[in-house]
Amino acid sequence: MNKYYTITELTREFGVSTRTLRFYEDEGLIHPERRGRTRLFRPADRRLIQEILRGRRIGFTIAEIREIIQVYKEPPGELGQLKLLMKRVDEKREDLRQKRKDIDETITELDNIEEACLGRLAEIGVTT
Repeated sequence: MNKYYTITELTREFGVSTRTLRFYEDEGLIHPERRGRTRLFRPADRRLIQEILRGRRIGFTIAEIREIIQVYKEPPGELGQLKLLMKRVDEKREDLRQKRKDIDETITELDNIEEACLGRLAEIGVTT
């Protein structure tokens, strides 16, 4: 028996809007069956939506997600997809580490500015 999911079921399950799912369809990431105006999603579509949302949560762009999905569909298939995914994960991790370093440096600079302001306020006799 083929189990289909409606757009309403999937929006509730994943906490996304129908517009989001239609966008993923328009972008060619998912391909639900159409019966009139009704979209019917197969279990494979559901898994893809789950992976797309996971990719978005960790910061992948739609283009990156599309590339990862496409690699699976062509030779070398899953092996190529896994290697590409590992490469993208490494890149994303390095990007986040750099952002963390930048944030830490900015916080340190803000602390220094605050300390300088408090020092100057004390010099001119203003208490905080």
